Amino acid sequence: MKGKMMEHTLIEQEQDVSESRALASFGYQQQLHRKMGRFASFAAGFSFISVLTAVFQLAGLGFSFGGPAYVWTWPVVLGGQLLVALCFAELAARYPLSGAIYQWASRLANPVFGWFAGWIMIIGQIVVMTSAAVALQVVLPEIWSGFQLVGGDPSPTSSSGAHNAILLAGILMTLTTIVNVIGIKLMYIINNCGVVSEITGAVAIIILLLVHSRRSGEVLASTGTIDHAGYFGALLCASFTAAYVLVGFDSASEMSEETHNARRIAPRTILRALSAAGVLGFGIIVVTVLAAPSLSDGRLAGEGPAYVVATVLSGATGKILLIMVAIAICVATLAIQTAGSRMLFSMARDRRTLFHAALSRVPRRTGTPAAAAIAIGLGAIAVLLLNLGPQAAFVAMESTCIIIIYLAYLMVTGAMLFNRLRGEAVFIAGAVDDHGQRAFSMGRAGLWVNVLAVGYGAAMFINLIWPRQAIYDPQGGHWYLQYFPLVFTAGTLVVGAVLYSAVHRGPQQVHGTQWAMVPAAE
Repeated sequence: MKGKMMEHTLIEQEQDVSESRALASFGYQQQLHRKMGRFASFAAGFSFISVLTAVFQLAGLGFSFGGPAYVWTWPVVLGGQLLVALCFAELAARYPLSGAIYQWASRLANPVFGWFAGWIMIIGQIVVMTSAAVALQVVLPEIWSGFQLVGGDPSPTSSSGAHNAILLAGILMTLTTIVNVIGIKLMYIINNCGVVSEITGAVAIIILLLVHSRRSGEVLASTGTIDHAGYFGALLCASFTAAYVLVGFDSASEMSEETHNARRIAPRTILRALSAAGVLGFGIIVVTVLAAPSLSDGRLAGEGPAYVVATVLSGATGKILLIMVAIAICVATLAIQTAGSRMLFSMARDRRTLFHAALSRVPRRTGTPAAAAIAIGLGAIAVLLLNLGPQAAFVAMESTCIIIIYLAYLMVTGAMLFNRLRGEAVFIAGAVDDHGQRAFSMGRAGLWVNVLAVGYGAAMFINLIWPRQAIYDPQGGHWYLQYFPLVFTAGTLVVGAVLYSAVHRGPQQVHGTQWAMVPAAE
């Protein structure tokens, strides 16, 4: 047994040396500690998606627009995102670098294009981190009233609820920043344990609510009170739930420089993380509809699955499941911050950010970009303080952050398609990695998958950014909230342009060279 462990360690060390050489071919040194295995890589992608966190936050939104039948928007969005994930998996096998979206866009297009993709992702990750952290307010007061430290109304839309959310989220983000600064080993141990807890909790919720079903599956064909003539538009709005949840699977590739045999592992864990989250999320929203005490009293639309779990599974069982949801929220916040810090680090080491020397520094002892993690944490806390102002403005920002992540994804798949149409050799089928193993490839299907991924991404981006009053200004009377998606996206690009001009003076070049895969021997 001991001999096998030593042999496995030696093989891993040889792989790490080989991967360090491969990293050098891109112009980079191995600074980050390569500690993560297959499950840790999977956990990085799965915990960013955090199906329990996002579904408990957003399932009510989908039900409010589409009624019970909204659940069928989930597999449609999952199918579209799997197309995108297949493209990302192919890129992860060829460019196993931290800051994946930034690196891929830079190498597929040009450094300016890549910089904007990275900038957009960083802003999206900061706001998503804040959004995940404030979800504690939805769960913790349900577990114990003592978690309501400010005022008496725990509703996130109330003044006391919003202020309490700031306090809880601020504490959580401080703790996740400390963990990220300490080092990768502690981060992935916590992340792995959290993912096990989340998967266990999700499966338990599905089984227990299914046992307590109050209605048959026929209800899933019901459109509620919406007439069929206007139902397509309602479904487009209802699809926001799945669209908001099923993002972040690229985080597995963000950790490539910290993953053993990343070229082989990262592509597969991207697909597994999205698939697992997609199946579990679909199961939760279905059983929530089947087990809800009422579909017409407005509580499912207003309070989401937390209300169903707390009502149907009252007592110790319900509390335990809500605790698992709270753990998932904490781990999601940690994972999102980790991914954001790798993106910022990757751009900084190319000298493409302000304060790049500090942000790209990696202490030898910890092997983690501490300054970048602190910067992401401070950015998220700054966004969090917006919750002190009008609640509608904070909700609008939460709702909009996913849009720019879809834009960054579209920039990558679009640039990838352009390269395919030019016949770039990097996507040749039958290529091998630096260990002589066949690299992940979609083969001849790659072009059509890429075309469909771009088409889906463009359609969903338009769907999300469309200024619908029902989504972004449900109370009415605030034009700036209705058009906030357009304003926020344009503002992100304008601020990015100003920042880019401040950072870059003279011709810029991404470090390293584009690595072309070698065809496998016949």
